[in-house]
Amino acid sequence: MAEITASMVKELREKTDAPMMECKKALTEADGDMAKAEEILRVRLGNKAAKASARVAAEGVVAILVSDDGKLGGIIEVNSETDFVAKNPDFIALAGQLAGLVVSAAPADVAALSALPLGGKTVDAVRADLVGRIGENISIRRFARIEAKGRLAQYVHGGSKIGVLVDVVGGDETLAKDIAMHIAAAKPVSLSKENVPAELIQKERDIATAKAAESGKPADIVAKMVEGSVQKYLKEVTLLGQPFVKDDKQTIEQLLKSKGATVSGFNLYIVGEGIEKKTADFAAEVAAQAAAAKKSGDLAA
Repeated sequence: MAEITASMVKELREKTDAPMMECKKALTEADGDMAKAEEILRVRLGNKAAKASARVAAEGVVAILVSDDGKLGGIIEVNSETDFVAKNPDFIALAGQLAGLVVSAAPADVAALSALPLGGKTVDAVRADLVGRIGENISIRRFARIEAKGRLAQYVHGGSKIGVLVDVVGGDETLAKDIAMHIAAAKPVSLSKENVPAELIQKERDIATAKAAESGKPADIVAKMVEGSVQKYLKEVTLLGQPFVKDDKQTIEQLLKSKGATVSGFNLYIVGEGIEKKTADFAAEVAAQAAAAKKSGDLAA
């Protein structure tokens, strides 16, 4: 039996907002497995325990570049250790340049992008120079290059913390911008239910089964409850199934149909999504930021 420490209970509580004792019980039942404990809490407490999925766990920016004709675009996430550096003009400029390289050079992966020339050096050398000046690690996490079937629309939100690139076939520019903004707000997992990863559906089915079993209802009713929960989940996480944020009386699928348009695909980047962020002492972080600011000032002088 794994030892359940106070720090483990605290971490699970911060992730889920569940009561302290419920967190301890879940961790004990899961033998210290944090992911399993979160799932147990979701069964017991409902979707409130899913708060962890919305937490941003790292700093940085999302940069996007789209060609003038809207046919070619690139989206990239570049990470830093602190939000202070994410607001640095040189850091932001580098992210923009990298988005441009994604579009123009079509690198296969991060390693290929890092080897590309930029300002007489390689991208990795430019990155390393900026690390040396700022005194904080900088990394290129991910990128995508899209050749549109229709026309690309982009939307960047929250100080470049959320970025969307969507390929809309038909419709007009206003519709495409509305769809991009909707994606940023509603954060769909996929375009349609056919594209939702099987493991996510199975996980939701398992949770729904466990919750329905506690109802004490007959097996046929439980089966209907489970299927209803899964279908509700699929509507919530798919772009076409979601209610339009500007008019919740129609789904995105209905909106597109009314405009004679379709969505070929989309990319949604949320800075730090899925990255475990280290817990930092606030006073130490402020001191580090002040030191970095002083260093930048000294270099400028």
